[in-house]
Amino acid sequence: MGSGKSSIGRMAAQRLRFQFVDTDAIVIERAGMEISEIFAKHGEAHFRDLETRAIESLAARERYVIATGGGAVLREENRTHLRALGFVVLLVAREEIILERVARHSKRPLLHTPDPRATIEHLLAERRPAYEAAAHWTLDTSELTHEQATAALVAAARAAFGWKP
Repeated sequence: MGSGKSSIGRMAAQRLRFQFVDTDAIVIERAGMEISEIFAKHGEAHFRDLETRAIESLAARERYVIATGGGAVLREENRTHLRALGFVVLLVAREEIILERVARHSKRPLLHTPDPRATIEHLLAERRPAYEAAAHWTLDTSELTHEQATAALVAAARAAFGWKP
């Protein structure tokens, strides 16, 4: 959350001449409601089930950059699916940077708490092992522009797959 997955993912897809897909968008389209509504009406567990089905549905696709929600890798089956799909990149940022970035958006159901900063700290600490288990490569976006982060990601993907620029 707030690391740049969607923005940098779109730019990387364009640069690689791939298509971009966001699993949150798939969930929203299939459910016919926003993520905050899914959380409110059906709970987080139901959302995570929808998210898993969205990830599973991507197995037949090629030449895609996929952005997932921040909690997608909490399920081992999702980590397994994502690693089988290709090169998994973990975008990270310092807590204060994440807070600054997500403060601009109100569609973050997990941050509808009295202390969003404490929530971010807790989520990062809780999720770090799953994030690291899923990732082939990690990029800290805290001090990078979207362009710089995209260039680094594309270079890492090209190296991982042995593609020449």
